[in-house]
This record gives sequence, C-alpha cells and structure tokens, in this order.
Amino acid sequence: MSNPAADNSPDPVAQALTGPIIGPGYNYASVTDKISAIVLNRRTPKWWVLGFAVTFTLVMMLLVALTYLFTVGVGIWGINIPVAWGFAIVNFVWWIGIGHAGTLISAILLLLRQQWRTSINRFAEAMTLFAVACAGLFPILHLGRPWLFYWLLPYPDTMKLWPQFRSPLVWDCFAVSTYATVSLLFWYVGLVPDLATLRDRSQNRVAKIIYGILSMGWRGSAVHWYRHETASLLLAGLATPLVVSVHTIVSLDFSFGLVPGWHSTIFPPYFVAGAVFQGFAMVLTLAIPVRKLFHLEDFITTRHLDNMGKVMLATGLIVAFGYMSETFIAWYSANIYERYMTLNRMFGPYAVVFWGVIACNILAPQFLWSRKIRVNAGALFVIAMAINIGMWLERFMIIVGSLSRDFMPSAWGMYYPTRWDLFTFFGSVGLFLTLLLLFIRSLPLISIFEMRELVNEEASQPSGGEA
Repeated sequence: MSNPAADNSPDPVAQALTGPIIGPGYNYASVTDKISAIVLNRRTPKWWVLGFAVTFTLVMMLLVALTYLFTVGVGIWGINIPVAWGFAIVNFVWWIGIGHAGTLISAILLLLRQQWRTSINRFAEAMTLFAVACAGLFPILHLGRPWLFYWLLPYPDTMKLWPQFRSPLVWDCFAVSTYATVSLLFWYVGLVPDLATLRDRSQNRVAKIIYGILSMGWRGSAVHWYRHETASLLLAGLATPLVVSVHTIVSLDFSFGLVPGWHSTIFPPYFVAGAVFQGFAMVLTLAIPVRKLFHLEDFITTRHLDNMGKVMLATGLIVAFGYMSETFIAWYSANIYERYMTLNRMFGPYAVVFWGVIACNILAPQFLWSRKIRVNAGALFVIAMAINIGMWLERFMIIVGSLSRDFMPSAWGMYYPTRWDLFTFFGSVGLFLTLLLLFIRSLPLISIFEMRELVNEEASQPSGGEA
C-alpha cells in the first residue's frame, strides 16, 4: 500500500517556480558579500584567463581583417552583383536583434513591476551595449569609405548638404545611435549605487578612486534614492518605445525594397518578435554558464529559467506565425515572383539554410512546452544555442536568398563568403565576449541594491508566500 504522506509531498520544482525568487538563507549583508566578491576577489579564475585568451585572439583576428579591408576595400568580401549585401548586413541585423533582450528586461519589466528581472537585468543590459557596439561596426565597414561615415549625420558643413533622409542607412544611423545612448544611460544610472558599494569595499586604492569617481559622490541619502528612482523610471519610459522602433526601422530597410521576399508589411512586427526571441536566447546562452561558474544558482534560480523559457516559447510562436503568413501570402497573392522566391528558399541552392531555420526556430522551441525542459539548464542552453544559429540563418536567408534571385534570370548570381567574411564575423563574436569578460571582472553582473531590496521584501512576507 502506498504511503499517503509520500503521495501528497510537494513538488520541489513547483515550489521553486512559485516560491521566493532568491534562494533561502540570504540577508542584506550576505547578498552584498557574494556579488561584490566576484569583482573584488584578487584571484582571477583560471577559466576566465583561458576564455579571455581565446576571445582576445579573435579580436586580434578582427583587427587583421579590418586592416586588410581598409587597405584593399570591400572587394575582399564575397559580395557581388546582384548580392551587394552579404555577411556585413546579415551580421548587423543579427547583432541588433541580440541587443533587444536587455532593454526589454530592464525597461518594460521594470515598468510592469516584474521582480524576477532583478537577477538578470544588469547582465542583459551589458549584453545589449556590447551587441550594439558590434552591430554598429558593420554598416560603417560596408560603406566602402568608412572614414566618411560622418556624412550620415546632419552636421552644418560648408557645402550646405544634408543627408538623404529617404535612405534606410540614415534611418539606421539615427535609430542605433539613439538606442545605444538611452541604453548606456539606463545601464549607468542603475550601476551608480553598486559603484558606491564597490568604492566602500575595495581594498585597492586605485580601484577605490576609480569607483569613487564613477559613483559621482553617491552617499545613499533619501534625495539620492529619490532622484535615482525618478531617473530610472524616466529612462525606462524612453527605452520602452525603442524596443519596438529600432528593429522596426531595421526591417524597413527591406520592406521599402521591391526585391521579392522583402516587399512585405509583415516585416516590422515579425522582426521585433524575432529580436526579442533571439535576445532572450542569447541571455540564456551566456547566463547559464556564468550561473554555474560563479555558483549563482540561488540568485538565477529555476524560476528565472522557466520565465525566460516561456518568453522564448511565446515569441518563437510569433516568429513561426510570421513564416507561415509569408508563405501563405506568397501563394495567395498569385505573384509569380513571390511564389518562385518561396520555392527557391525551400528547394533552391540555399535550401539547407531554409530547413536549418525551420529546425532551429520552429521545431527546437517546441520542447519548451514542457516545464521539465524549461527548468533544465542544460536543455535550455542547447535550445538557446540552436535559436541563435537559426536567427543568423534566417537573416542570411532573407538577405542573400532574395538578392541572389531577382526578377530577371540574367541578373541571378550566387554569393559565397570568403575567409575575410568569416574572420570579420568571428572577430566580432570575440569582441563581444571579450567585453563581456571584462565586464564580469570589473563591475557587478547582478544588481546589488535591487537584490538587497528583494531580500528585504521577501523577509517581510509570510513564510511560503508568493514573491
């Protein structure tokens, strides 16, 4: 006979998903000690040194590729006629998409008072800044004469010329620069109280001076906290429309063209959903190893993994709906060019890219329907990596697949990336990871003051109450 007590025992996973956001046994001081120790500990972990050596090698490879590019020109890439947009624009759109999760987690979830964002918002904000920095490189490099990039800005020159405001390149310049500026301000304002904590705890005089300057005289007074909260809410309100506007403008780069596969009104919402989808996948790709290496399972709990898995599932379904709508409209419109474009994606020379997109962006996220998968860090990491690959393939499919098969067969051509395309892409990945590793060792990757507020709030609630 079964034991009734055993049958009615609570599910530990269910308790983790409905209980406190932070692990048990933490108080105001212990939270500060654990997070600040990651930065102030003088012993650098061996895995960090090894990782930095690898990523910095990739940065050197990027510098070699850029030096050769500036010397010879964009002819070293695989671009041609008709595929004038190759890896550079594919990587630009991919990196911009990665940068969306940080603003979503920080701004929108802050306005919605979602407390589960607390453990991951600082990390996601830093990821946003580094991804936008990588994204901003590629349109400038693609200009051919990158030293003249300032022509995109409406500065008062002597020839009384203004930028061509009907050019999508100018739209990207304003959208990305605005997004980067607001994201940087939002990230820095949130850092100020934690910089003061590091200033007070640091034993190194040089570090104490640097953190003191960056904390701008923060003393934790009521006036300081009032102004900090006000500035955070104002910046969150400014950043929220940017989540929608930035990738909408990037999608209009394609929608305003007449190329089959581009001229579509579904692109703006489809691109925005895809950016959030990809951004959360990258957050998980980076947060899961950091969570394990720094033993932060009590801060980045199964509840965080579950919530991010749900967001990925929801946005993944929107992306899947976009794929189906695009295919349906190509058939329903009776446009021979759109129909051929769809068939060419499925069975043409780049068919492997199309089916890779389907496998990574539609099939892989379906496993997230299971709660056991959503709380399994290893499974989530594999799915997130698949989504990152799938979203890059999607950008390749849209850009290269459409340009290689234009209206006239006489203008068709194939695109093959050269080693310099690959060096530039992997070098940008190395730049992103190098900046991230430097951030982990120099600044708190989890917001100290927000975690302390969370501990105080949960301590004041009844035992077992929902956070």
